[in-house]
Amino acid sequence: MNRQKSFENEKATLYVVATPIGNLQEMTPRALTVLESVDVIAAEDTRNTLKLLTHFGIHTRLISHHKHNEAQSANGLLELLRQGQDIALVSDAGYPLISDPGCVVTQKVIEEGFNVVPISGSNAMLNALVSSGMDTRHFLFYGFLKSGEKERIRELYELKYYPFTMVFYEAPHRIKKMLSSCLEVLGNRQICLARELTKKHEEFIRGTIEEILETVDELKGEMVIVMEGSRETKEPGEDSAMPLVHEQINSYIKEGLSTNEAIKRVARERGLSKNEIYKQYHGLC
Repeated sequence: MNRQKSFENEKATLYVVATPIGNLQEMTPRALTVLESVDVIAAEDTRNTLKLLTHFGIHTRLISHHKHNEAQSANGLLELLRQGQDIALVSDAGYPLISDPGCVVTQKVIEEGFNVVPISGSNAMLNALVSSGMDTRHFLFYGFLKSGEKERIRELYELKYYPFTMVFYEAPHRIKKMLSSCLEVLGNRQICLARELTKKHEEFIRGTIEEILETVDELKGEMVIVMEGSRETKEPGEDSAMPLVHEQINSYIKEGLSTNEAIKRVARERGLSKNEIYKQYHGLC
């Protein structure tokens, strides 16, 4: 068991500090005090963080901590904590650890018995969720789906029957493919696409996946997609997230595809060869 009373001990502390996701007025007085008072700031991109610190007149020492050096950097940060130095961990925008680096170092810091203290601030996921019009009583934050189509399709099948609101992040150059995969696997659900949150061109687009797919070619900026949960329930005894091969092919045939087209589509979705799916469908293996 690990019991931390953050402000009743003299241990060195790793502060997990949220920074603005767009509007600099989101920077809290507490975050500014912490960034100014710590010995070191570990930043996802020191160039971006330097601009932020310069704006607020903060001159604390910066070091790099990103996904490509996270394991090595975590050891260096632990050594600084052992020396009694306090550290602030920041990402380029929003909270560290939320689809950003930081998980490795926080786990190691906790294991070594140092403090991990959150410093509240803006978060794109929560901003999008509370403005979406979707049910917020229960929700899943998924982050980014895989960029590869086969892997993305598999992930979506795992989520197909999830009954609560889901929140995803996506980049503008991948949004069309991502939403097309969602439409294919999950059906034409209600979603809210939020972009440029807290910035001058902040926008919320609410509608069905099909409706929003008609607009995405013109959209820019990082995006958050809030999606309604499933209204379907999994059939009793259905163990796999993906349907049986013959059921999946037959469902596509009912939608109007030829048998050959349906086999090709199922092979692509499952990451298998067309020949292998053909044999399974016709009972040849």
